[in-house]
Amino acid sequence: MADPDQGAYSTGDMAYILLCTALVFFMVPGLAFLYSGLARRKSALSLVLACAFCNAVGIFAWYFWGYSLAFSPTATNGYIGNLHNFGLQNALTEPSPGSPYLPTLLYAFYQSGFACVTLSILMGALAERGRVLPGALLFAFLWLTLVYCPLACWAWNVNGWAARWGVLDYAGGGPVEIGSGVGGLAYSWVLGRRRERELVNFRPHNVGNVALGTFVLWLGWLGFNGGSAFGANLRAVLACVNSNLCAAMGGVAWCLLDWRIERKYTMVGFCSGTIAGLVAATPASGYIPLWASVVLGLLSGVACNFATKIKFLIGIDDALDLFAEHAVAGIIGLLFNGLFASPALAALDGTSTIPGGWTSQHYIQLPKQLAYVCACCSYTFAVTALLAILIDRVPGCALRAGEEAEQVGMDEDQVGEFVQDFVEVRRDYLAWGLATPAGGRSEGDLPGKLDLREILPGKGGAREAREAEASHEVVPVREGGAEKEPEPEKETETEKREGRIRWEEDGPAGNGHALEIGQGRTNGWAAEQREL
Repeated sequence: MADPDQGAYSTGDMAYILLCTALVFFMVPGLAFLYSGLARRKSALSLVLACAFCNAVGIFAWYFWGYSLAFSPTATNGYIGNLHNFGLQNALTEPSPGSPYLPTLLYAFYQSGFACVTLSILMGALAERGRVLPGALLFAFLWLTLVYCPLACWAWNVNGWAARWGVLDYAGGGPVEIGSGVGGLAYSWVLGRRRERELVNFRPHNVGNVALGTFVLWLGWLGFNGGSAFGANLRAVLACVNSNLCAAMGGVAWCLLDWRIERKYTMVGFCSGTIAGLVAATPASGYIPLWASVVLGLLSGVACNFATKIKFLIGIDDALDLFAEHAVAGIIGLLFNGLFASPALAALDGTSTIPGGWTSQHYIQLPKQLAYVCACCSYTFAVTALLAILIDRVPGCALRAGEEAEQVGMDEDQVGEFVQDFVEVRRDYLAWGLATPAGGRSEGDLPGKLDLREILPGKGGAREAREAEASHEVVPVREGGAEKEPEPEKETETEKREGRIRWEEDGPAGNGHALEIGQGRTNGWAAEQREL
């Protein structure tokens, strides 16, 4: 290891933190996959876009003044930093606050990933009724400045009031988890509830994306928690193993609770419990012993499962359960530090010294942790709600989409693309070479005699298709001068069971728009005839 007094840094530690930074940024697409899978198909891509935009906003804001407001070493007020490192000035000449063996520039780069992940988690509050541009992006920039940076300063700045007081927050139970969970709850409160129709039989549209996003997050979390030791040391290994134990136990606990109710295991349940365990490990994984992580994972899975009911009690439509998953689990992890934090384990990085928790006869630690939790929750909710209300009143920056936009979906209203466009080929079906009514002939050259009534079942559809169906006139398309009668097609029982396709007009041009209906039973949700 290099001697920091000689102006040299540890290249091994630098390489490790660079790798962990890449893993942390990899959590942003993980959240995008998770959110898009949990939402309805008609609003899935807007959440991916929100995560992508907030990642860009977070990178710039952190460079601009975010790092300085959170970690400036010359600020002494204990609540927020100054502009000593504005635009990452002095980042190449100063050792980092996290470790004397890392440069400030690398430390700032690593911490920028935390800021971007926190903003991306917060964007789950937009689900199915929030506008992304421009209000949400303006909110993200100001929220990082006024909420995330002060919370990070409290816990991680050498002059922060919580750090000086001895509060233990290893990797972000306050700034990241309480900030995003309570902030998401406040943002959802300002947005208001979705339409009642959207609340009925709500279920994920793509459980595969939910699973993919969860496992990407799990991988990224190893860099999130492991890198918070700020070096390739034994404490980083401890944090990674603790994170895995919490994730595994959280997923199992949630699944067992789901089985108790429905006698079935669900992939969404396992993913929810896994994330709850990882969140709980965030503030505690560098402080507590391995056996305590098993207890922490089980407790967080159970507690967060029941916490999903809180939104119904308080009447806030937290669509993706940000409060239950992130705030509740983060609080549990912080309180576990007050009970089980070990001075010997914290010292494994070679620089950290703490008095420990209850198991080390340091009984004042738990009240300190509780006071820190209350301060983070109250500050985050108040400032987030006030900020959202003010931005919502700025002309052109309304945070909520209109009722019509909510009905057709955020993707069609704001993005113009769809996460899975199953119907694109059907929008130009008149150019396929199908027969046309009233003695005409199609532009294409498809063989056989095609009956539009079989292709376009049910009510609705393009004007030409309805006229053809009403007149029962279908013109054959010839191949080699001979007409070919098509074989009658019968709907199989599987097709009947899996659903049907209804055609609906898509504007004055009369282009058909296919909507999937009746998708069967998935993960314990009852099958209903509904528009996705």
